[in-house]
Amino acid sequence: MDLRPILQSQHSICSKDVQKLRKEVFADGLISLTEADAVFAMNIQVSDKCDEWAGYFVEVMVDYTVNQAHPRGYISIANAEWLVTKISHDGKIDSHTELELLIKILEKANDCPQFLVAFALKQVADAVIEGNGKLVGDGRLVPGVVGRDEVELLRRILFAYSGEGGIFVSHAEAEILFDLNDKTVEVENDPAWADLFVRAIANHLMAVSGYRGVSRQEAIRREEWLENTDIDVAGMLSKSLASIGKLFSSGYLTEEVRNAHQQLEAAYQKRNSEIQLAQSTSRPVDEKEAEWLVERIGKDGHFHDNEKALLKYLKAESADLHPALTPLLEKVA
Repeated sequence: MDLRPILQSQHSICSKDVQKLRKEVFADGLISLTEADAVFAMNIQVSDKCDEWAGYFVEVMVDYTVNQAHPRGYISIANAEWLVTKISHDGKIDSHTELELLIKILEKANDCPQFLVAFALKQVADAVIEGNGKLVGDGRLVPGVVGRDEVELLRRILFAYSGEGGIFVSHAEAEILFDLNDKTVEVENDPAWADLFVRAIANHLMAVSGYRGVSRQEAIRREEWLENTDIDVAGMLSKSLASIGKLFSSGYLTEEVRNAHQQLEAAYQKRNSEIQLAQSTSRPVDEKEAEWLVERIGKDGHFHDNEKALLKYLKAESADLHPALTPLLEKVA
């Protein structure tokens, strides 16, 4: 599918073209894979694009990737892999619009494959370390320095779909953050980087994750159950209303509705319990995590200020740290 014939010029996209594309692609309220591929192709093939294009491009891709998967709001592995293939070139994103798209998708999704979050973090980390890439619009990257804009990008990615309850930092993400800390000039980094690094790594170690929503598989199961329940209740109502006498004499409808209501209440109670449990979860650093931390802190041969701050934070927040961390903790006593 080629959308370029819609354009007034084959070499540019103007605001009127964006209006036409909205009518063409959103005409039926659905975006097909063919249409999504065509929009991506246009983004690459046409270099001269108006300001309205970026917003339209992100909107279309978010809608396709997040809102039209089953169930809504959950990114499948296939869609995540498709997205990475589309926005990366030799494993790197070199467009601010495409990075913004990736972050918007993470922010809009209820859940997604963890590798997609790590991929986004690595894009920012590599750009900072190498000092190239188009991550902050017209801003300029300084090689080996984490600036304010880069901290905000990292923060957006880490908090993307965590909600107000907190964040969850995976092992892969923690490794990326440690690599970034090791390879940047600590004295020139924005002060906000130290706080983000400490809290993110502590989060990984102590599992202070907050609630992240049910898994995609669980969401599908619940969605299908609710859909089936709705159908059953509707059918039950239509049959029972055909006989008012039976409705009141047998109590059949009342009992069935009560059962359905109880199941719904139980489902919501379970979800609320999961949220409360997850938000209150915090556990000591275990042996495996302690060994990993000892290895990571000494990996580049330097004992960074941010690493010292991390140890102090863990000592203050965790009542039962593993003995393997004792030598490190003594250095910051």
